[in-house]
Amino acid sequence: MKMELIQPFINAADAVLAQTLHCPTRIGDVSMEQEAYRRKGVASLVTINGDIEGRIIFDIDPKTAAKVASTLAGSAMEANDDVARETVCELANMVIGSAITTLNDQGFHFKIQPPVVHMAEMGEESHEDEEALVMCFDTGNGNVFMNIALRYNNKKREELRSN
Repeated sequence: MKMELIQPFINAADAVLAQTLHCPTRIGDVSMEQEAYRRKGVASLVTINGDIEGRIIFDIDPKTAAKVASTLAGSAMEANDDVARETVCELANMVIGSAITTLNDQGFHFKIQPPVVHMAEMGEESHEDEEALVMCFDTGNGNVFMNIALRYNNKKREELRSN
C-alpha cells in the first residue's frame, strides 16, 4: 500500500476528529492486516473506484459517537445505535471529503460511493495484493478506528511504472 494514497485519509481523520471532539488526537495502535476486518462498534464503509480502488471503514463505539454527535448538534445526544450509525456516516463524509480534495489536487480520478453502515461482524478478506492499514485514533473522548485498503487500479499501476 502506498503512503501517498493513505496519508490524506490519516491527515483528514486526525483533523476532523480533533475538531469534532474538541480534544487532541493521537494515533494509537497501527497494524497491517490481510484478514477480514472485525467490527468493534458501529461502522461505516466507503468504496472508491477509479485510478484508486478499495475501501475505507470507519468504526466507532456508541458512547464516542454520542459525544461526536453532541458536538455536531450543539446539544447533548443520547448514546444509541441510531445516533451511532448517523454519526459514523457523517464522520466518514467529513474525512473522505477532505481526503479526496487532496487526492484530486494530485491528479487522481475516482468515484466515491456514499458511506453505508457496515453491519457484518466481519468484513471481506483482503485480496492477495491488498493489505489493510488498521489504525486507532485515541482521543480524550473515546477511540475511533479506521481501516484503509486502497491500491492503484491496474491501468494506473502500469501508467506509473512507465513514467
